[in-house]
Amino acid sequence: MRLPASALVGVLVTAVALFLTPASPAAAHNTLQEATPARNARVTTPPGEITLRFMQKLNADATTITLTDDTGEQVPTGDVTVAGPTGTVAIDPPIANGTYTVAYRVVSADGHPVQGSYRFTVADPTRTTIPTDAASPSAVPTTAQSPVATPSPAASDTTADGPGTTVMVGATLLGILALAGAVVLTLRRRRHDAA
Repeated sequence: MRLPASALVGVLVTAVALFLTPASPAAAHNTLQEATPARNARVTTPPGEITLRFMQKLNADATTITLTDDTGEQVPTGDVTVAGPTGTVAIDPPIANGTYTVAYRVVSADGHPVQGSYRFTVADPTRTTIPTDAASPSAVPTTAQSPVATPSPAASDTTADGPGTTVMVGATLLGILALAGAVVLTLRRRRHDAA
């Protein structure tokens, strides 16, 4: 039994509408909404903590926030404290002038890990690039400011999606094309039969 052309057109329109409908918030990946210090910020006072606010509630057991200096050395921080969509780590001791990279890894509500990073610069005119060793009697405080590296563009959020998303989109498009072909063939046959 042949389907009427109007039914086939309805199926095609429904398939296209489903394909073009955006994902619901529950299926969306968690993304960074706000950061303190901000992305590419140049601060004159060394921050005492890093605070990241995301789009979705965070899982405390699956959230990491790290800080590294411009040589790639990891800066000591406290444990991550999670409150809803916000994660915070304390920085101890105070950091010196220079460019720093904040890296984070969280898990979305749909279970996909999301990671990203960004940079900020500390440019305190009363501090040097290398911290002064207070325990050394020969240490002499200085107010000279060392050159501060210009932060590079921050990396965007990335997800751990593999090729599965591309395959799914391709399969959906092939299905839509197949439906469109069926509609065209049906309409041509009807015209031929009517002739």
